[in-house]
Amino acid sequence: MKIIKYLFFCSLLAAFAISCDKGLDPINYVKPGPDTLSPTLTINFPTEGKLVSVKEEFLPVTFKLVATDDVELKSVVLQLDGTEIYSVTTFMDYRRLELSYDKDSISNGNHIFTVTVTDKADKSVTQSVNFMKITTPVYTPLDGEVLYFRFDGDYLDAISNSELTVAGAPGFTDAGKVNLAYAGTTDAYMTYPTDGILGSEFSIAFWYKLNPTPQRAGILSISRPYTVYNDSTRFKGLRILRENNGTTKSNLGLNFGIGAAEVWVNPFITVDTTSVWMHIAISISDTSATVYFNGSVVKEQSIVSKLDWAECTSMSIASGVPNFTYWDHLSDLSLYDEMHIFKRAITAEEVQAFYAVKKRN
Repeated sequence: MKIIKYLFFCSLLAAFAISCDKGLDPINYVKPGPDTLSPTLTINFPTEGKLVSVKEEFLPVTFKLVATDDVELKSVVLQLDGTEIYSVTTFMDYRRLELSYDKDSISNGNHIFTVTVTDKADKSVTQSVNFMKITTPVYTPLDGEVLYFRFDGDYLDAISNSELTVAGAPGFTDAGKVNLAYAGTTDAYMTYPTDGILGSEFSIAFWYKLNPTPQRAGILSISRPYTVYNDSTRFKGLRILRENNGTTKSNLGLNFGIGAAEVWVNPFITVDTTSVWMHIAISISDTSATVYFNGSVVKEQSIVSKLDWAECTSMSIASGVPNFTYWDHLSDLSLYDEMHIFKRAITAEEVQAFYAVKKRN
């Protein structure tokens, strides 16, 4: 029996040795070829024009990049505003470096981040990105406020620190009403789950800069899934939309469901298609809906029942997709900034405060 066990053990060792000889060991030496290509570099963070927002002045900014070469990397050098802040000359993987580097004590304001990658044949590539760093104080939400999107170069909710889910390839503009703003593109939009953010009352306040192309778009949709068109599809949820009215005007409208019926406030305002920032606020209580435009009431309407959110599991911003796609209320190429959402009706004084504090050209 001992002889059999010994032979079995020897067989296993032999099989293992053969496997290694056949190249299953991933650390086999590979002779490099000629160095014909320049290194490559991708700076993942920050990106050009990025607003880097931190909640405490001395929290670090994390720079992220990937450098590669066809044969061997020699050095990767990081500079901030022309001064070297970090360098790498020893590489665990001599053809690829994925680096995250934390740099603290960066002052608020505009900065240039530059990376130079050099390979063993002294071929190099250099890239720079311009970004702005600001200190954003920790946000204290108002009573009943469930979401606050600054759109300062990211999709974060300032209350929960969770992110919107982004579809397509939208961007940001440094021409925001306050710092940066969301800039819509074709087939782009944002979504957020409705769990915990909806009540019998609802309010939203935000800055909006209209782009009249395409002729129709969804601005915000909290809708149940759409199957076959009928009016009862809109007996649940809420929709804000825009539709061109001729060549120089656009209508902004509101629709929401109260269980056995729908309510239209459409249009609640007709505006010129000239691109200017405007402030929109909608406050819906158990008994009425009030729409504010640039701080003033433009529509008031009584309702006979409370908002009904049944089957409305997701909120879409800057599009009607996925559940309010009929009538071509698709992606919006407009700009969005400073969006506050509440699970209660907000007051005229609160709307005025949003409009006055953010009123800056």
